[in-house]
Amino acid sequence: MPEEQTHFGFRKVPIGDKVNQVAKVFHSVAGKYDLMNDLMSAGTHRIMKRVAVEMAAVRRGHQVLDLAAGTGDLAALMATVVGQEGNIVLCDINQSMLAKGRERLIDKGLVSNLEYVQADAEHLPFPDDSFDRITISFGLRNVTRKEDALRSMLRVVKPKGRLVILEFSRPENELLAGAYKGYSSLWPKLGKAITGDEESYQYLHESIQVHPSQRELLEMLEQAGFTQCTYHNMLGGVAAIHVGRKA
Repeated sequence: MPEEQTHFGFRKVPIGDKVNQVAKVFHSVAGKYDLMNDLMSAGTHRIMKRVAVEMAAVRRGHQVLDLAAGTGDLAALMATVVGQEGNIVLCDINQSMLAKGRERLIDKGLVSNLEYVQADAEHLPFPDDSFDRITISFGLRNVTRKEDALRSMLRVVKPKGRLVILEFSRPENELLAGAYKGYSSLWPKLGKAITGDEESYQYLHESIQVHPSQRELLEMLEQAGFTQCTYHNMLGGVAAIHVGRKA
């Protein structure tokens, strides 16, 4: 019986291979990940991340899980808010990204209320009802079984807790959608010029096209068991912030 297939960009690959394929992408780009984000988004990703943190409504003493934590942008914004009474767990499946994030946060003097865990979002290694907030920024589209990951997140967030997802999405204006698709198609060439890696940024461009729309992701959150689910477009729908709560 043939193995189940899933998307890796526009290609279909055996579902068991996607994790390794995505890992290769982020091992390759980790060193210049932040520079490329600034260039591709003209710095707007930083604004969107600040808005996502505001929508998470993190408070002093909160226990926060930052998934696909990457180089630590969200954790840096939240660390001073939760204070010494709180804690942020940076979780990423990719060791290279996690190491880069730890290095950056240490350089910022952020050490005492941060932890680092290498794990798969589909199988989170935490007890039930562990976190007041879960955040994931530009990482959900790389997850193989998104439905399983959302159910795993629901399990580990506390009752009345909140999940905030910032992710690329679908511009609702046709002219903007066409312009953005054309602009993002240039990213592989930019990636080759800056990092020497065209293939990883070709995957990035393609992964955005096959990611669920705003409405589809909202329905996935509801099906996973989250309540009061909403989404908020950023830059006309180039990205969107989804929020779900646990009853």
